[in-house]
Amino acid sequence: MNHAPVIIAALVLIVIIRLGFRRRKKLLFSPLSRATNSKRDRRFLGDTGLVAAREIRERLRGKIFRVVTAILFAVVAAAIVIPTIHGGTTQSESVGVVEGSAALNTGLSNLAKEVGLSVVLISEPDMAQAHADLASGRVAMVLEGTKTIIVENPISASDTSPGARFVEELSVSLGEQHAYTQAALTSGQAAILAGAKPLPIESVKPKKARTTTSETTALLGIILIFIVLNQYLTWTLMGVMEEKQSRVVEVLLSTVRPIQLLAGKVMGIGAVALAQAAGLVVFALVLGTAVGSSLVRGTAPLVVAATLLWLILGYAFYSWVYAAAGSMAERQDQVQSLALPLGVPLIIGYIVSLIGVSSGRASLLVKVLAYIPPTAPFAMPTLVGFGDATWWQFLLSVVLCIVCTIFVAVFAARIYRTAVLQTGGRVRLRQLKLSSKK
Repeated sequence: MNHAPVIIAALVLIVIIRLGFRRRKKLLFSPLSRATNSKRDRRFLGDTGLVAAREIRERLRGKIFRVVTAILFAVVAAAIVIPTIHGGTTQSESVGVVEGSAALNTGLSNLAKEVGLSVVLISEPDMAQAHADLASGRVAMVLEGTKTIIVENPISASDTSPGARFVEELSVSLGEQHAYTQAALTSGQAAILAGAKPLPIESVKPKKARTTTSETTALLGIILIFIVLNQYLTWTLMGVMEEKQSRVVEVLLSTVRPIQLLAGKVMGIGAVALAQAAGLVVFALVLGTAVGSSLVRGTAPLVVAATLLWLILGYAFYSWVYAAAGSMAERQDQVQSLALPLGVPLIIGYIVSLIGVSSGRASLLVKVLAYIPPTAPFAMPTLVGFGDATWWQFLLSVVLCIVCTIFVAVFAARIYRTAVLQTGGRVRLRQLKLSSKK
């Protein structure tokens, strides 16, 4: 299957999201008095639930969220509908035939169907008229009986269009027939040679049940994970920085503890991210089923479930890191310098997994990255799509990611607690070490 439309749509989507974050609005929290009056929010996880609920409401009300969500759904719809419309049309070409016959015409039509091409056969009186029709564009190619094939432009080796494949297959077929004639074979002998089948290839190990559907689902899954993580981790980074810059965090910390504020922000943004991702998946499945798209036809449920699970685990791991990094910055230029090194593991895991899915096999590097928490959100769904991960391997990767996330959360909370109230420039790790000693 050609994955180019999906990859191109994902790249366009990432660029749009990146441009949208350059104009972020400030003050993500409304006045604290409104939050403290919400008794229903306090009943859920105490002050942490309050902060999470406020974060969810502010994100859903934001203009950027609505615009980006609309763009996400529009791009997903385009990636599903456009290939379906394009794939539903059959390319047609006219073929000029000199000295044709009924058997030759039938063979040309059957061969064209095999390569996904519809041909219109035009009987030419002679080669002179055939050349004239070829020059005027009335026909795309000329066939002189079973002797010569004439096209206007040379066909390159990289041309995989139906027209080029038709010419190549026709050349091979007519060449075989000519060889049979030269060898003075009878029609029965020629039929035996034409019906020759390749020898079967046997393997010692049993063949794995690997379907194109699972691989395509894995491709869509890692693209979804990369887009959603980039979007919401950037929100986390920018949100913490803007609260610190505007001094809103000082007001908030007078009511809630730093760890409650940090955990509430991570949970709130994560809930919005999961809801948006689930909405995109459901929308893609419903739309793909309605238009009969091959991208989602028979989508593997196991791969979809693995994708959503690793989206949650990936966000849980990275959100603490990005929140702690945001507390160390005060200006947007400082955020940009922090975002680049933080995003390197994301990019590595995404690119390696994308190459693995596109190549049709999981490389050794993908199998190794599936057990490293920063890259596992991309590599493990890829292995699931190929059927190369057993249940215990999948569980081992999940446990490793959860354990590592706990350690990262503890370390990030310590950084956040120390750095979020320090102003006057970007906070360095050396300063945090000195502060902790004091």
